[in-house]
Amino acid sequence: MTDLAPLDTYGVLTEPATLTIQRLLPGPIERIWSYLTQSDLRRRWLAAGEMEMSVGAPFEFVWRNDELSDPPGQRPPGFPEEHRMQARITELDPPRKLAITWGTTGGVSFELEPQGNEVLLTIIHRRVPDRSVLLNVSAGWHMHLDLLAAAVKGEKPTRPFWEGWSRLKAEYDRRLPA
Repeated sequence: MTDLAPLDTYGVLTEPATLTIQRLLPGPIERIWSYLTQSDLRRRWLAAGEMEMSVGAPFEFVWRNDELSDPPGQRPPGFPEEHRMQARITELDPPRKLAITWGTTGGVSFELEPQGNEVLLTIIHRRVPDRSVLLNVSAGWHMHLDLLAAAVKGEKPTRPFWEGWSRLKAEYDRRLPA
């Protein structure tokens, strides 16, 4: 990454069923790692859930997206107030990489790379089963990463969660190949 090629906040398909999305965040790397692995920090931008930091350890994510912004915006039909998902740690290299199972949609890896005073976070979501799920997870990761960026900068979210997610889902529908 150079000054001539600024980081695009939108995710891209790096394989037909693999979404890759990146954010450059203020460091140090250990702080960003904490936002990935500590339930009280992760619930501010993604989902709660205590993790035992060992390969093979199961855990549960608990999403309450309505609590991520005030106001939350209008939740789309079919999305519950709370969502739970069982996961398991599949790869662990603190503070550089965490890979986990992700329900029925495939695995997700979080990779951290220091870049000066900042940290490049790369999320790779593999084996996304179809376009409908791809649009949901693309908009979801994008919106959740916007919240993470705000949290680590000590800022409040700039827009209601669900309004941002809905706008991003429509944008990803235009951006990603059919």
